Amino acid sequence: MPKTQDLVWSDWRSQLQHRIQTLEDLQQWVHVTPNEAEAIRASAGKYRWSITPYYASLMDRDDPNCPIRLQSVPALQEFQFFPGAEPDPVGDTVYRKTNRVVHKYPDRIVLLVTEVCAVYCRHCTRKFHTTDLEGTYFETSEAASWEQDFDYIASHPEIRDVLLTGGDPLTYSDEKLELIISRLRKIPHVEVIRIGSRYPVLLPMRITPAFCAMLEKYHPIWLNTHFNHPKEITPEAAEACDRLLRHGIPVQNQSVLLKGINDDLETMRSLLHGLLKIRVRPYYLYHCDNVTGVSHFATSVEKGREIMRGLMGHTTGFAVPQYIVTTKLGKIPLWETQVHRDEQGYWLENYQGEILRLAKSDGY
Repeated sequence: MPKTQDLVWSDWRSQLQHRIQTLEDLQQWVHVTPNEAEAIRASAGKYRWSITPYYASLMDRDDPNCPIRLQSVPALQEFQFFPGAEPDPVGDTVYRKTNRVVHKYPDRIVLLVTEVCAVYCRHCTRKFHTTDLEGTYFETSEAASWEQDFDYIASHPEIRDVLLTGGDPLTYSDEKLELIISRLRKIPHVEVIRIGSRYPVLLPMRITPAFCAMLEKYHPIWLNTHFNHPKEITPEAAEACDRLLRHGIPVQNQSVLLKGINDDLETMRSLLHGLLKIRVRPYYLYHCDNVTGVSHFATSVEKGREIMRGLMGHTTGFAVPQYIVTTKLGKIPLWETQVHRDEQGYWLENYQGEILRLAKSDGY
């Protein structure tokens, strides 16, 4: 592991300050391939990239197909044309009500609190947010600029659930996060606050006792994180999740099905079992969105369904996530139904393909 001058390994701010952001930096950690080097040069002014020293330490120095490298190091495929790819396939721009509020579903909103991440995942759905320099997507970040966002939420009593995401909200200090969360807690109809953060995976030292104690004051708080590969389930990541759980913060995982990273049954099952061991509940398995610069990670829907068939009935029920795709119309399940209907009633199919007719009654 390279010796980075002045890096305090256990300090999350120091990790952020010493992110790998140049070809020369990366060459200290891995043997960079010509394709990786060309992609890094092509990314300048197009797509941001950076990697925390912690996440870089998980990379295989000699394998360009390492799942950690594939998720974090730019690739030339990001600049290829893929039919149907678009910058915003999930419709953030369509449903945006203020600079930060995306109101897509009746009773819940997304609050895009920042565009900054510690690591810019190459498969990010919101990659169009990261096509400029850090700090420029949202025009202002002072407290006064948040008033329109809080006013919108307060004036819509149907909003009971607020998801803080971005970017990664945990890039902010505890103090700034508390300003946002405490303000939301003053709105009577906001029942649930969720935080979407990959920092338990990419920067686990961010999950400090002080941070968890702050969140604990504002329950119910939920945290959704994003493990994609068993290699990411390290002792440090497990400790970060355990700390959240011990402060009463449920942790759920939202994976993305990624070609060459986790699109085989053995890897996916290992990931899901590993998550259960650290008490993180598998929640969603997202089909990779057809995002400009991301489409090379996409598998076929049938590949995802094949993996789901290999999981259902073959492992613990709550280890099996919901397989869904996010669209402008909302989240749509992709898993095939195991209930069939004809004029005589319902047929049920189990995980081994065996068929059973459901006895008919007045109820169905």
